[in-house]
Amino acid sequence: MDTLLSLLHGFSVAFEPSKLLFCLVGVFLGTAVGVLPGIGPALTVALLLPVTFKLDPAGSLIMFAGIYYGGMYGGSTTAILLNAPGESASLATALEGSKMAKAGRGGPALATSAIGSFVAGLIATIGLAFLAPWLVEVAVKFGPWDYFALMIVAFVTVSATFGDSPLRGLTSLFLGIALGLIGIDKLTGQARLTFGVPELLNGIEVTTLAVGLFAVGEAFYVASKRFRDPEEIIPIKGSLWMTKEDWKRSWAPWLRGTAFGFPIGALPAGGAEVPTFLSYSTEKKLCKYPGEFGKGAIEGVAGPEAANNASAAGTLVPLLTLGLPTSATAAIMLAGFQQYGLNPGPLLFAEKPDLVWGLIASLFIANVMLVILNLPLVGLWVRLLAIPQPWLYAGILVFATMGTLAVNGSPVELTMLFAFGFMGYLMRRYDYPVAPMVVGLILGPMAEAQLRRALQISLGDPMILLENPISATLLGIAALALIAPFAMKGLNQFKANED
Repeated sequence: MDTLLSLLHGFSVAFEPSKLLFCLVGVFLGTAVGVLPGIGPALTVALLLPVTFKLDPAGSLIMFAGIYYGGMYGGSTTAILLNAPGESASLATALEGSKMAKAGRGGPALATSAIGSFVAGLIATIGLAFLAPWLVEVAVKFGPWDYFALMIVAFVTVSATFGDSPLRGLTSLFLGIALGLIGIDKLTGQARLTFGVPELLNGIEVTTLAVGLFAVGEAFYVASKRFRDPEEIIPIKGSLWMTKEDWKRSWAPWLRGTAFGFPIGALPAGGAEVPTFLSYSTEKKLCKYPGEFGKGAIEGVAGPEAANNASAAGTLVPLLTLGLPTSATAAIMLAGFQQYGLNPGPLLFAEKPDLVWGLIASLFIANVMLVILNLPLVGLWVRLLAIPQPWLYAGILVFATMGTLAVNGSPVELTMLFAFGFMGYLMRRYDYPVAPMVVGLILGPMAEAQLRRALQISLGDPMILLENPISATLLGIAALALIAPFAMKGLNQFKANED
């Protein structure tokens, strides 16, 4: 009952005209960037961080969440009509969606994608509203040792999840943690790693790192690829609407996709890629027309797209209740919270209920807006694909530079922006994931503070981390998550050598 009352209060906040406008801008931008290959919601939120720092915190965070949801919707349009997923989570959609488009059924493919996204987003957001308060009650009982262990789990799982190599993910993470050490030590008041530069005394701004790595780094990387094969857009033929048979074949995959996406998205090592491919393989096994898979089966679009959008709501569960990001966009959204002096976690629900419940309620509104935007305006989204890449990324560079200068006009800040941009380019060039670096900068100082607090309570005895059952369990999970990828790789190599 308390949850329902809180949610009703959240709707009273979300229906304010200014909040509705923020939500509409967010879903519109999110859909647009989801459609454009290579530009995802993480990059867009990173770009908007510097220019929203003086706006209403609740409105800005509602807009960021709308961008996240919209990006998941928009990625399917490119996957279906261009066979080039705008988001990695839309890879499974491209397998059957592009085949449907080539067979003249691009309309029904886009329709089942949009409606499935709406159904999954609605169910998953209900799950978020009812699961979050329960998790908050659990998190309130955590001690500093438990929070430190939880952050170790986040460090390990994020490093292992992003990119193909866990070692490269860990390298990226440790770079971020090292950057988090720069500035004044809160315990001793001593300057650390500032090298005599006054601008570094306050530490590295998360927004500068995020914009540099995601926006500037991506622009440099695209500019470095001089030769690209032209991509042919498949025109939409026939009706956009689904037949009775299409509806019959889509509703069960929508529900199954939601069942995969929400719980996996809420896990520390979640994300959207795993549930989308699980959904695709499940639909392939359960389909009554197995011969259609690989040739354009509508189940292969409906299930993965539902899983994709449900995982976005799932990702917000650990972000809002524990302050743990499980995706690149969630990491940038965490930076957005910190930009306004807010720390996601159990106390946020008590201190800022209007903001938290307004944000959750706005996700229901965003879902309705997205289904209305996606089907009638599909022609507009397709036209976005005609924007020349040099114009697009030149605009991103200008926007990133102006946004950073608006927040901090220091030459040092601008130099750091482009230094991080060059670092982001090198990391993409050599296949190092950039998200763990942002997570390391955000969570590194928090983990350090919790560890110091735990050691102060135990008078310097590190065994306190293993004496408490919750922290010991979490550290055990982190150790397994760290060892497992290397063990699996070694086992695969052993089997390969035997064969």
